[in-house]
Amino acid sequence: MADDGSAQSTTVWPMPKFHFSVKWADATMSFQEVSGLDTETQVIEYRHGDSAVFSTIKMPGIAKFGNITMKKGVFKSDNKFWDWYSQIKMNTIKRIPITISLLDESGNPTMVWTLKNAWPTKITGTDLKSDGNEVAIETIEIAHEGLEIANS
Repeated sequence: MADDGSAQSTTVWPMPKFHFSVKWADATMSFQEVSGLDTETQVIEYRHGDSAVFSTIKMPGIAKFGNITMKKGVFKSDNKFWDWYSQIKMNTIKRIPITISLLDESGNPTMVWTLKNAWPTKITGTDLKSDGNEVAIETIEIAHEGLEIANS
């Protein structure tokens, strides 16, 4: 018998992705879009010379974390991206933890991604069009050194 939805179950429906929050160090910021929450383990191939099998074995190697891309509207007198980016000097940058939370209908976190030692690697300002009818959006790309995932 199919579930008609009359008795809502927390295990029947997947979470929608449009209700989320982003916390930078101690401040909460609003974003339109967050992408790049991925990780990958490089493959090490090895074969010793006297192996009877004429193929390599594959072992897990170094973990890699993709950069996170965040997009938000441009607001008057809001230069948080540029202020942080301007702190980059030769081999020094202020690194902060960033927490991204997927929220349930009550606003409680259900899945939380925490970026370790995050810092801005790229900022893209908005495009400008004289005949455009869109909101001005700026983008920041964040490099980080680890991704922890927690479920509530």
